[in-house]
Amino acid sequence: MSTATMERFSVSRTLHLARWNTVLLVRNRLALSYALVFPLVPLPMLLLGDRGSSTLGISAIGGVLLLAGLFPVFYNVLSQFVSRRDELVLKRMRTGETKDGELLAGIALPGILCALLTCAVAVPIAIAGGQMVPVNILLFALGAVLATVMFAAFAYWTAAWTRSAEAAQLTSLPVIVLASVGPFVGGLPALSENVREAISLTPGAAMTELVRVGWFGFDGFEATTSTLSFAETWGLAGQPLLVMLVWTVIALDLARRSMRWEPRA
Repeated sequence: MSTATMERFSVSRTLHLARWNTVLLVRNRLALSYALVFPLVPLPMLLLGDRGSSTLGISAIGGVLLLAGLFPVFYNVLSQFVSRRDELVLKRMRTGETKDGELLAGIALPGILCALLTCAVAVPIAIAGGQMVPVNILLFALGAVLATVMFAAFAYWTAAWTRSAEAAQLTSLPVIVLASVGPFVGGLPALSENVREAISLTPGAAMTELVRVGWFGFDGFEATTSTLSFAETWGLAGQPLLVMLVWTVIALDLARRSMRWEPRA
């Protein structure tokens, strides 16, 4: 990116747009509840089984991370972008000083902050529910940040073929299924090693693996005891972090190639 391009990007305009989108999100109580409350729904699982069970902990905490990416970020950004595109808001704003990157960041930031807030709140709740203190809380935080960026990229990619905000209920399904197959299917013991390896390359499976490694310090899929130190978790986190990064780059590239700023004919 050139210096001139960097100079054209205005942080102040981006934050102004983000504040404006935050106000709209707060006014929509249903969307706000989906953003702040729904991602925490998996946490009561910690009280339904054996207190301190790592299996329940991985499912619950991984579920929070997944839902925080899907609802405050992916679905919220998708519906907001498509709605503003259909109302010609984006077209009008692009005729002024506002740059494309500022528009995209301004739409995504409120959902990203909501997602990171729910992930932060989940930490003390999970510990109070009997789960161990995270071995590497920085790795968990890094995974949460990367997940939000990844799902924002997925949202802008999906917006390319979404005709209306109502249609987003259907067009969002491929990404939701792609993200959910790992956590819901990847843990089945009957899966062959080849199938498990393939599933590990999906976004949701990578996020779950980050929880296993970063929070619980587990070394391998079948591990049930924390054996990794803080430093060792960084080494094993390389693959899931790379998987999430690759998906982010793919989604951003596809979004860039297919982005539509005006309503579809």
